[in-house]
Amino acid sequence: MADTSDQGSQYPSEDQKKAIYEGLSDDQKKKQTYAEWVKDAYNNQYDHWMPWIEDKYLAWFGTDNKASYTTKDTLNKTKVTGISQVDKLQDGVNNLVGDQVGKDGLLAPVGNMVSKEGINRAERGGKDEHGTYGGAVASYTDPVVKNAQGAGEGLAGGAQSAGGAVTDGAKGAGSYIGGMFGGKKE
Repeated sequence: MADTSDQGSQYPSEDQKKAIYEGLSDDQKKKQTYAEWVKDAYNNQYDHWMPWIEDKYLAWFGTDNKASYTTKDTLNKTKVTGISQVDKLQDGVNNLVGDQVGKDGLLAPVGNMVSKEGINRAERGGKDEHGTYGGAVASYTDPVVKNAQGAGEGLAGGAQSAGGAVTDGAKGAGSYIGGMFGGKKE
């Protein structure tokens, strides 16, 4: 049987992770325990790689980018009749619309930009693939964004109670209107 002890050497061992953590400054160690630090490191890697993996999967196994896939998926949820012929027609229209922002569509550049700068950034909480909000001008924009987020959290609490009443009213009206066209009543 072959020795497999070095096969996983491209990944840091638990001892190597602890050594990296121990190399952090005392100030950084006070902010996070070892478990929190490892969790943050994992989440940072996930945020960095997962959108890329999803993009590659869609590129290799189909003609969709995230914009076209999301468009088709969203439109497929709008079937209202339950009549198979109408649903089939609607499927064709949904695919036609979605394919226009897909790999070979007329609006492929728009779809690619929306996929990268819109959907991927939304998945990363507004950050680009380098973890910044502003790209090349990140040294100026990131502090502004972080300060705005802090201010926004304070405002969100007050707005939440006011927004709840408006949302409840809109949901009621939406289910009523949807019911008129054969949609699901809630």
